[in-house]
Formats: sequence, structure tokens, C-alpha cells
Amino acid sequence: MENDVTHFKETFTKVKDEVSRFIVGQNEIIEDVMISICCGGHVLLEGVPGVGKTSLVNALSKALSVDFKRIQFTPDLLPSDVVGTQVLVDKGDRRELEFQPGPIFCNLLLADEINRATPKTQSALLETMQEKTATVANITHKLPLPFFVMATQNPIENDGTYPLPEAQLDRFFFKLEVALPTHDEFFEILNRTGGKSVPEVEAVASGEDVIRMGNTLREVPVAPEVQSFLVRLVRATHPEDENSPKSVKQFVRNGASPRAGQAMLSAARAKALLDGRFHVAEEDVKSVARQALRHRMILSFEGEAEGIKTDQLIDEIVEQVSSKQPSLV
Repeated sequence: MENDVTHFKETFTKVKDEVSRFIVGQNEIIEDVMISICCGGHVLLEGVPGVGKTSLVNALSKALSVDFKRIQFTPDLLPSDVVGTQVLVDKGDRRELEFQPGPIFCNLLLADEINRATPKTQSALLETMQEKTATVANITHKLPLPFFVMATQNPIENDGTYPLPEAQLDRFFFKLEVALPTHDEFFEILNRTGGKSVPEVEAVASGEDVIRMGNTLREVPVAPEVQSFLVRLVRATHPEDENSPKSVKQFVRNGASPRAGQAMLSAARAKALLDGRFHVAEEDVKSVARQALRHRMILSFEGEAEGIKTDQLIDEIVEQVSSKQPSLV
């Protein structure tokens, strides 16, 4: 087990450092994306154009040396363009229908501007993100492992976009908000990209390393009181729960699902290992609450009209649940 933990920390650090050679700043985003990948989860990256969302995914695929595909989501994109379709193939004396795999048959899929596709095309990812399979013409095809979806979307553009349905959002392990670079980071971006050469990302890990890291995380123990705290935290996102703050009861329509608890538990284990501990603490759970809950809490009409931010509600939930004595279940 010690060897597995050492492998986890060393591989995590190597990949993060290699990606950071190309991506300026965004250290927390890179770490959260890496945690999601180690846990076998998908990531929704939200930010204005030009902040490095696509470049981050590209750099990550090179550092992990995995099969990488990109889909540019547009309103005219069809489900068959994503998962594949049956094509008629000439076999000499006869013709047969043969499955032509779509771009989802890879290890790392970049769904660029995912909210530009129609709901029908967005739904083509539901099976692949959950079961990691694709069913075409009543035949189920398994995707290669590991398999991750990194999706991007622009938060400020509404023309020609379709909001992601709750079922789609719930399948994302984390939703990360990519902010604009600071002055110093902007200065360094110009230095790295405005010269004669651009830093090259080298392969420092593999898909097998990622699978091994995920298996290591499952061995990290979680105390009952910590797990109870996590459960109460997720339940408090629902307005009907007795522990939910007044603001949640007023501004939230639907709270987070059990998938949120699963994501927080896995991510908290990763945080513990990265901090040099072989046990999960409440602080580990708190540190991943925003990333795991912000896209799973659906605001009511009143909440949207008031411009309420889910991050603000999550902070209030964490504070309220933390102030109460935990109870074992």
C-alpha cells in the first residue's frame, strides 16, 4: 500500500508540474482536474473564451499520453456524429452493415462548447458518461478505459446555446470556473507564447497509471463521523431538509443527488493523500464542496431573479452544518 500511495503522489505531481510548464497559473484548476481524472470523473470547465480551457485539456492529454479526441459542438451536430453509426461496407460478393465508431471511442474526449449542441445531441453523452458504453442499433459497445469527458462552455453567451439538462450536469464530477489571469500571469503568458518557441508538453504518465491511482484512492479509509458530515452536507442542499439554511429554502428548487456525495467522498480521499494523510478529515470534504455541488443545485425562479450564486449558498451550508454537532448514522 505504501508503494501505491507513493506512486499516486509522485505521478500526480509529475503530471501537474508538466501541465504547469505550458499552462500559466490556474494551479487550483489543474489540481482539481487531476483529482477528477484520478477518481474516474468528468469535468465541466466554464469560462470566457481565451482563458486556456481547451489548451489545458490538450496539455493534459499529452502529459498522460492517452488517446485524445475533440468534438466541436454545434447546433447541427447529430448524435451519430458523436457515438458513431452503421455504414454499408462492400465485402466483395455482398454488402454488410458495419459499425463505424465515433470520436467518443477514446480515453480523453474534449466536448468543446457543449452547450451549443441541441438537447438530442447532448443526450448522446448520457450513456457514455455513466456506463462508459455506447449503444448503436441495439448493440452495446464498450469504450476504452480510462475514459473521461472534459467539456467546456461559455457562461456569458446565450444566443445559439442550449442549457445542459439536470441529468447531464449531474454526470459531471466537478464544475470548475476558469477565471481571467492576473497581471503577472498575463505577463508570463505573453512571454511563453510570444517568443520563438512554445513549451512542449512531454508524456510523464499513462492510462494504466491513472487506473492504478483510482484503485489506490478506494483504499483510503473514511471515519463514520466524517461520512456522516458529508451526508448531512449534501442533504442540506435540499430546501426541505431540516439542516438547510434559510437561503436554501428560499432560493433553491432542487438539491444535489447522491452522485454529489460519491464525488465528494472520492475527491476528499485524493485531498487527504496529497496532504500526506491516509485518512479523510472534514476539511477535505469542505475543500471540494463548491466544485462538486455548484452545478447540482438548481435555483428557483426567485433565486435566478435575485442573481444568487450557488457558491454563496454552498458556503452557508458548510458553515451551518459545521456549527452543529455531527451525529453518526
